Amino acid sequence: MPEPLPTPHDYRMHPALAARFVGAGLVALALVMFGGTALVAVAGWSGDLLLVPLVLGVVGVITLGWWLRSRAYVLRADAEGYHVRLVRGAGVRDAAWRDVESAATSSPRGIPCLVLHLHGGGTTTIPVQAVAIDREQLVREVQRRLDAGRGLRRLGDS
Repeated sequence: MPEPLPTPHDYRMHPALAARFVGAGLVALALVMFGGTALVAVAGWSGDLLLVPLVLGVVGVITLGWWLRSRAYVLRADAEGYHVRLVRGAGVRDAAWRDVESAATSSPRGIPCLVLHLHGGGTTTIPVQAVAIDREQLVREVQRRLDAGRGLRRLGDS
């Protein structure tokens, strides 16, 4: 029998996805610096004023990268249920394992996803590429959590 999974467990964001968020932060910083430079030039102020938004922006981007890499999670699972965040269009973000009717893998628009179907018609969709774990391992671990939280049938492709 396999050893029990740690609970609660956070499934972190995939580093490539975190890098996209950090990249967006860098682009935003560049736009702010461009606007600030134009404002300083037009107003005739000292260019030293640009150091304040530059330093704050760099610290902000570094903090964002640290948070995404070490603190942010896509899926948090414990013995009672799960919570999904940082996924747009996930559907129902929180549910107890006992409320999960069935689970399946799916590929809407060519994106491999784990879909949890809930009693009452709701669904939770988790793109497996957003999670920093092998997709088969994620499916196996979620299945084990479902089996432990509720006697659920095996995952199937749909």
